[in-house]
Amino acid sequence: MPAPKRFSVKRRRVCKFCAEKITYIDFKDGKLLSHFIPERGKILPRRISGVCSVHQRQLSEAIKRARHMAILPFVSD
Repeated sequence: MPAPKRFSVKRRRVCKFCAEKITYIDFKDGKLLSHFIPERGKILPRRISGVCSVHQRQLSEAIKRARHMAILPFVSD
């Protein structure tokens, strides 16, 4: 007789910015933005970062602005 299947309960991810009621993502806050960039320097997708679609668009725009202002690197070595 095979072992019974174990079901894991998937917890719904809550957007970090919605939970903290952040309306504007500031591009000058490099420490906050660095959480959404891995060591390769790419922007994390929504399904991995757990951010809602509205904040993901704001986040990617803020990261791009921070890169142009040399707050964040384009790529890391």
